Amino acid sequence: MSSIPEKESEFIEWSGNLIDVSKAHAAEWGLPADKLTVLETLHGEVKTLHEKCQTASYTQLDMQAKNEKKEQLRKSEAEFVRFHLQNNDKMSDNGRRELRIPIYDTIHTPHPAPDSVPEVEVETPHPRTLRMKFRHGNSTRWGKPEFVHGFECLWSIGDAPPTNIRDLLHSDFATRSPLELTFDENERGKRVYFAVRWESGTVKKGPWSDILNAVIP
Repeated sequence: MSSIPEKESEFIEWSGNLIDVSKAHAAEWGLPADKLTVLETLHGEVKTLHEKCQTASYTQLDMQAKNEKKEQLRKSEAEFVRFHLQNNDKMSDNGRRELRIPIYDTIHTPHPAPDSVPEVEVETPHPRTLRMKFRHGNSTRWGKPEFVHGFECLWSIGDAPPTNIRDLLHSDFATRSPLELTFDENERGKRVYFAVRWESGTVKKGPWSDILNAVIP
């Protein structure tokens, strides 16, 4: 989600604002209290670790823990915005401005449910990295088709192919091609199983692809 700041200090401030505004309007906007509690806890952990890593006494373990928590918070907040805020008909555009999230045009352009499956090409540009380029099947360029907001990927590391998409435990989302997945050193050589689909601007889902796989370089 492009509204999330990349700079760490700005992200932490943006995250705190998102949580505070959401809590203040939780009843009015029908927001799930349990998910807000999870976000608030993660935000507190990231802020504490960020502050510790600004001191001379921080360790590599502190830095690793901070980066892992920050990525977890970023993904959790992106999903919270996508599922509970962006297309919430109880909210006004003023509420979205207060939250500092994008305001999309939902009046002039229809957003039908996608009816195709993304075409995916997996690259291995760096160790521990899988890069998924995606496009519409009839397209000559990489990217999403018309009316599509983004590309959803469910994945898991395993020794054997899952028998059901519900067995894929992790979720990632990208609004631009490519989507990159990064892994730990001890996961190199293992196989990742994944399925992908399109999502419209009004959170309508397309069909899942077959379960595909790739080896972590």
